[in-house]
Amino acid sequence: MSALTAMGDLRRLVGRDLRRELRVTDSLLVNLALPVIIMVLFVYVFGGAITTGSSGLDYIDFVVPAVLLMSGGYGAALTAVSIADDLTGGMIDRFRTLPISGWVVPAGHVVSSLVRNVVASAIALAAAILLGFRPSASPGEWALVLALVTAYILAMSSLAVLWGLTVRSTQAAGAFSFVVLFLPYLSDGVVPAETMPPVLRDFATHQPITPVVDTLRALLLDQPMGSSAALAAAWLGGTVVVSLPVAAVMFRRRTAR
Repeated sequence: MSALTAMGDLRRLVGRDLRRELRVTDSLLVNLALPVIIMVLFVYVFGGAITTGSSGLDYIDFVVPAVLLMSGGYGAALTAVSIADDLTGGMIDRFRTLPISGWVVPAGHVVSSLVRNVVASAIALAAAILLGFRPSASPGEWALVLALVTAYILAMSSLAVLWGLTVRSTQAAGAFSFVVLFLPYLSDGVVPAETMPPVLRDFATHQPITPVVDTLRALLLDQPMGSSAALAAAWLGGTVVVSLPVAAVMFRRRTAR
């Protein structure tokens, strides 16, 4: 099969996934409302009670990068449910009868997740600006913000596909979204890591989300970022490079049975 044909199949599968998302009203409302709800919760409910330590930032400036990742990451993690539903609901049996490459199906889920959840992160950012967030990023820094958020969503979508191919039910696949949603809480994103007990502080300092949050914060507020950008690129790039080929192999094995 030619690369041109495979890309055409990928485009059609991405369109199918996006149309399915638009037709499920409750899921669409959650995807649109969740970023706003999370942003309002952190700014108005938690914001008055939390200090930002040595950063000296207002809480809304401190927490916005983490909320952007929560908003996009949660939706990306639900990719596990979508691919598990295809595997258990008979859709893959229909795909087997068609002349399409096996890798196109998981890739379609990843690309559609990327489109949906970049929009979700944009909604969260718009809500933050309405609530008083005033970024000072230059045009070049805004481009890097978009690239970093996109890379994060791509990495989480890739891991979600792996998880969805590993488990045997959509209920088990949904568990991955809770991991992705709450991991930023144990980072330097919601509260400063320096305020945590020693064990949690060490975990928060060295886990993958922290350099991504720190880099986003530096870009949005035009601050020095130190080594966080290199660490974020290494974590996200490594996740994608490992996850996508493994997911393609696992998909072939699952659908060959």
